[in-house]
Amino acid sequence: MSVDASTNDDLQTRLREALAALADRDALIAQRDAQITEMAAVGAYRAARIKVLEAQMAAMNRALYGRRSEQLDPAQRQLFEESLEEDIVAIQTELETLKESPSAPRRQPKRLPLPEHLPREEVRHEPASCTCTQCGNALTPMGEDVTEQLDCKPAEFFVRRHIYPKYACRACETVTAAPSQASVIERGRPAPGLLAHVLISKYADHLPLYRQQQIYQRSGVELARSTLADWTGAAGVALMPLVSAMKADLLQRPVIHADETPVALLDPGAGKTARAYLFAYCATDGPPITIFDFCTSRSGEHAKNFLGAFRGHLVVDDYAGYKALFAENITEVGCWAHIRRLFFELHAAKASAHAEPALRYIAELYRIEAEIKGLDPPERLARRQRDAQPVLDAFKQWIDNLLSAASPNSGLAKALAHTRKRWPALVRYVDNASLPIDNNPVERSIRPIAVGRKNWLFAGSKAAGERAAGIMSLIATARQNGHEPYAYLKDVLTRLPTHPDRRITELLPHRWG
Repeated sequence: MSVDASTNDDLQTRLREALAALADRDALIAQRDAQITEMAAVGAYRAARIKVLEAQMAAMNRALYGRRSEQLDPAQRQLFEESLEEDIVAIQTELETLKESPSAPRRQPKRLPLPEHLPREEVRHEPASCTCTQCGNALTPMGEDVTEQLDCKPAEFFVRRHIYPKYACRACETVTAAPSQASVIERGRPAPGLLAHVLISKYADHLPLYRQQQIYQRSGVELARSTLADWTGAAGVALMPLVSAMKADLLQRPVIHADETPVALLDPGAGKTARAYLFAYCATDGPPITIFDFCTSRSGEHAKNFLGAFRGHLVVDDYAGYKALFAENITEVGCWAHIRRLFFELHAAKASAHAEPALRYIAELYRIEAEIKGLDPPERLARRQRDAQPVLDAFKQWIDNLLSAASPNSGLAKALAHTRKRWPALVRYVDNASLPIDNNPVERSIRPIAVGRKNWLFAGSKAAGERAAGIMSLIATARQNGHEPYAYLKDVLTRLPTHPDRRITELLPHRWG
């Protein structure tokens, strides 16, 4: 009887254990089913999200590189592109995260090493204890892991104290002291470094003075906008002799590029702004030089006055203001980039099927130029005449044949007629190895002006416009010659007060080093 009771208890125990195991198994199955359902939902979400992001990416790329964006003002276009590029990078990052397998190791981004010339500020992270947390014995150094982060400080001001000790001779009572250091602004408080910073911030980084004033206030330094304006004006006047010397160098070059862009000039009498112009002149044979000339109109007289006795080659577009110069022993050179732009606009607008063949001819000319870049002048000339001349002959024949059949008022007819009218100037580069194929160097110099004029608002007077043009000339030329503009201006403003006038050319940005 007792055996039967014991057996019964054992069976009941086993049954309870089996039922508990079944319950656990059912719970595990339910948990796994829930995980599978959740993973399926996550997978569906990821797939849907990827499709949405890829569609957004395609739309943004069309907006960034499409024809509508080309119609924006250059300054607006730059801000537009920056905003789109930020969004594109954010979407790419999210896409990469969504497409990665959860179990796959994350790809480490490729980063360029941080610049070696920057000072290093070390932060050591020592363990909380010098003894082992496991056994209590002393720890022994076995190397270091080092990571580097790029950091910065806001504008950091300091006061530079100039101390001039005085010494006396007991025998004759003569007092001796070092002479006071000369400054661009006599009895002024700004050091050359601060002056250079204000000029670079305004004319290279496009920060108007009132915004600089706000930035300096955040560093606890109160500088009135009128004070900053006084410093800018005084520094501009001091730098004008360098611009004059640089202009003299420019006019000795055999080839000069020229272009112009509008800027605003304050008209106090009318209470509004008038349109003025910055003419840009650039030479790239030898150390590059760029000079901006502020003018109150677009009249060709301004170019005539600037160029003076220059009798070399002038690379320009078809602006009528330059035409009078070509009757005075200045040789006109055309710009193939302008011609390419005409046909590209037709092609992009799908206004003519004949635009594409024209672009192919021009692309072949540029391909040849890319191949012969860096060759000695005689070899470059021989290659142009051997390779480019047949392309030009074929292109001219194509234009002549097509123009007679094109509708007179069509965009194609206008582009063809303009190209044929400019032909003598366009093909001149083939017979002279020193001539460029286009006017792109000066167009690149003008490009930052479009951003700057949105921030300066306007030039307050003709004299202010001329000073601004001079400062921008020095900055642009320094950049073209590989110099950091702030370092260049700081050095020049330090040396200028005591530098002999007869050696002023040593301070020019294309000779500085």
